[in-house]
Amino acid sequence: MYKYKKYKKKILLCLPLVMTFSFLLGVLKRYTLIFPPVEKRDQCPCSAAKCSTDTITALKDNRTFIISPYYDNRDNKKPMVRILSIIHHQEVKELYCYFCCSTDKSVKVSRALIDMHSDRFGFSYVTTDLLCEEPPGCQAQYLSVHTTPSGEMAQLPLFQIQNRDVKPFSANFTVCISTMFGNYSNVLQFIQTMEMYQILGAERIMVYLNNCSPQIQKAMQYYIARGILEVVDWPIQRYLKPGKKFRYSVDPKDIGYYGQLATLNDCIYRNMYRTRFVLLNDIDEIILPFSHMSWDIMMKTLQQQKPNVGIFLFENHIFPQTMPINVSFSNMSSWKDIPGYNILQYVQREPDRRNHFNARKMIVDPRKVIQTSVHSILKGYGGHVDVSLEIALVYHCRGPLQRDLPKTSLIEDKTIWKHNASLIRNVNKVLSEISFQ
Repeated sequence: MYKYKKYKKKILLCLPLVMTFSFLLGVLKRYTLIFPPVEKRDQCPCSAAKCSTDTITALKDNRTFIISPYYDNRDNKKPMVRILSIIHHQEVKELYCYFCCSTDKSVKVSRALIDMHSDRFGFSYVTTDLLCEEPPGCQAQYLSVHTTPSGEMAQLPLFQIQNRDVKPFSANFTVCISTMFGNYSNVLQFIQTMEMYQILGAERIMVYLNNCSPQIQKAMQYYIARGILEVVDWPIQRYLKPGKKFRYSVDPKDIGYYGQLATLNDCIYRNMYRTRFVLLNDIDEIILPFSHMSWDIMMKTLQQQKPNVGIFLFENHIFPQTMPINVSFSNMSSWKDIPGYNILQYVQREPDRRNHFNARKMIVDPRKVIQTSVHSILKGYGGHVDVSLEIALVYHCRGPLQRDLPKTSLIEDKTIWKHNASLIRNVNKVLSEISFQ
């Protein structure tokens, strides 16, 4: 008993020292990750001509895939570069940024903080931010990424750091469409949706394209030529086995929904300083105001009510394609030979399912977003607003979710008909200028 008391007394005396040491070790580890030592190296091959032009670039480990680096100084601390990537969530432990310093053409290497996005849905590969503090006095325009701090930069892929130069907005509203795959061929609905976006206020539409039908490609070329559409090549299947579902348990592949989460985040950062608002949705979805005729007027009203909020979430409602109605609008005769669904025929929506998550889609101020998922912001600045159904909804024209629901249970909602005259006129103009023969 005496020995026990003697040792207990020594343990109690040592405990504060142990706790202090553990705390300092933790601080040191965190300091090492976020503010790593910087190592000088030889001259770097700084040239835009040597930069990777691929949307997805694989590192030699084939477990890390770089999308693009973005300069980010929004937190008013030390400036950093946020490298959007896709990595294996277990096998990638260390990554390093090789900065090409513009001042003296030297290379400075720092360890990246690996910040995996919280939404992975069980898949092995996860959208990730690699955070590297920019070395003091470096002002890098280019960088490389490697698995060790001892690589030769001349042998590594080079990336241009985006968002360093902030310019005036070139658009008020940009729509981000992620990922188009499965040989998408719904031509009529695609054209109608593109025209509805413009009627409501879109000045730029971005599509991350995996594959689509030749007729959709022809329609895309039309909108590209008009300057409204930007198509981002997204060949994810070259590197990973992509699933068609968002959860690993129902589609056990490397990554879900053809890397949708990575494309949404990339679209946010590409448009960080190009547009006032970004809409995150799919090509079969339209954020449709009830009491306003455009997104601009609606968003001004919402911002007056919540001036410090930049994240607005809208309820997603299904208008099942199994329940068309006959419409008597004139001037639609040229539509009958175009493959796809006519959204003017779908004005009955499913009621909310009890005890089910009602997905939402978003209009966001991209400068308030750090990381996004499909239906919510994972990290951001400030709060968010769940927009009332009285103001707007997401018109989602697709296959039914409630297949056994009787027609009498559907809710009639003809809000989209508010725009029928301008929509019919615009679609007819497009069809007169594109030959699908």
